[in-house]
Amino acid sequence: MTPLFQAEQAVLGAVLLEPRQLGRLSGWLRPEHFYRPAHSALYAAMLTLRNGGHPATKAPPDGSAPLVWLNDIHQEASTGARGITTAYIHSLVAACPRSAHAPVYGRMVLEGAIHRSVTQHAIRLHQAARADALRGSGVAETLNHAQVLNDVLDDLARRWGTEPRPAQPRTTPGGAAAQAPGPTEERVLADEEFLLGALTAHPDHLSQIVGWLHPEDFADPGHHQVYRALGALQHRGEPVDALTVLWECQRRGALADGSLNAERVRRICEIPVAGSVGYFGEQVLDSSLLRTAATSARHVRDLADDETLAPGQLISHALHALTPLDEVRHRRAVADAGPEPEKATTPPSGVPPPARAAAARARSPAPHAEIKAPPSTTTPAPATRVHRSRRSSP
Repeated sequence: MTPLFQAEQAVLGAVLLEPRQLGRLSGWLRPEHFYRPAHSALYAAMLTLRNGGHPATKAPPDGSAPLVWLNDIHQEASTGARGITTAYIHSLVAACPRSAHAPVYGRMVLEGAIHRSVTQHAIRLHQAARADALRGSGVAETLNHAQVLNDVLDDLARRWGTEPRPAQPRTTPGGAAAQAPGPTEERVLADEEFLLGALTAHPDHLSQIVGWLHPEDFADPGHHQVYRALGALQHRGEPVDALTVLWECQRRGALADGSLNAERVRRICEIPVAGSVGYFGEQVLDSSLLRTAATSARHVRDLADDETLAPGQLISHALHALTPLDEVRHRRAVADAGPEPEKATTPPSGVPPPARAAAARARSPAPHAEIKAPPSTTTPAPATRVHRSRRSSP
C-alpha cells in the first residue's frame, strides 16, 4: 500500500467522520485528482450530497456523522462505480488518523495528481512527435500537444498556489542516456543536403531563412558545420562555391574533428537541386522541432517520475525543460509569417557594399592581407577628371 493510496483513504475517511471538512476541500480538490476510480466516485458522491444540501454537512463540528450520511454516500457512489461495499466505506473511516487533518491529506492527493497529470501529457507529447516524424506530413499534432502541456502546467501552478516560472534543475533529468541522440531518418538527411546544395547554388537566398533557421536545427553535425560556413561567407560578402565553403569549413576546424571531409563537403555543395530554399528550410526546421519536442517530453516525464520533487519544483523544472521547444516553436511561427518587407534597396546579388567588403577584408587573417582589392569603379581616374575639366572650360 503506497503513501498516496493511504492519503486518498485518509481524506475520504476524514469526510466520512466529519462531513463539515468537505467545505475545506471542495474549492480545490476534485474527483479526478484521485487515482483509484472507487475513491474518485466516493468523493464525487460527497460533493453531490453537499451541493444538494445534505443535513450531515450542516452538523456541528463536534458532532459525529450520522449513519445515514455513510449510507447515502454508498448509494450515490454505487451509481458511478462498481464494487463499492459498505464494509469498504467503514474501512476508510478506520484508515483516517485524524479527521482535522483533512486538508493535509487532500494536498497529498493533489500532489500525486499533479505528478500523474504531467506524466500523462508528457507521454502524449512524445507520442505525437514520434507519430508526426513517422508520417512526415507536418507538425500539427506536436504543436497542439505542446501547447496543451504548457496550459496544463500553468493551470496546475495556479491550483497549487505557485507562480509558473521556469527553473533549471540541479541535475539533468534522466542522466546522459536521456540526451543520447537516436538514429536520423534518411529523409531528414536528404532534406538537409538539398537545402545546403540549394544555398551553395543560390547564396543570395540565405537571407530568406537565416532569421529562423539556426545551425543547431541540422540533425547531422557535418551539415551543421556547412551551414555555418555558408552563413559566415555570406555575412562577410565573400563568393560562395564548393571550394570557398570547403576552405571555410577547414578554417573552423570541421575537417580536423572528423565531422566532415573534403570529398563530402564538395559532394554536398554540388548536389543539383530544383526546389525552393524556403521549402527545404521549413522541412529542416520541422524535423528539428519534432526532435526537440521528443527530447523535452522525455525530460518532463523523467521529472514527473521523481517523487522527491515538490509540485512547485516539478512545474518550474518542467517549464524549463520545455524552453528549447518553445524557442523552436517561436521560430517556426516566424517562418510561417513570411519575410518582412525590405526597408531599403539591397545591392545586386553577389556584389557587397564597398564598406562591408573592406571591413570583411580587415577581419581576414594574415594570408588574405596580401590580396589587393580591385580599384573602385565609382571614382574616375585622374586623367579622366582633367579631360572633363578641359572640356568644360571656355
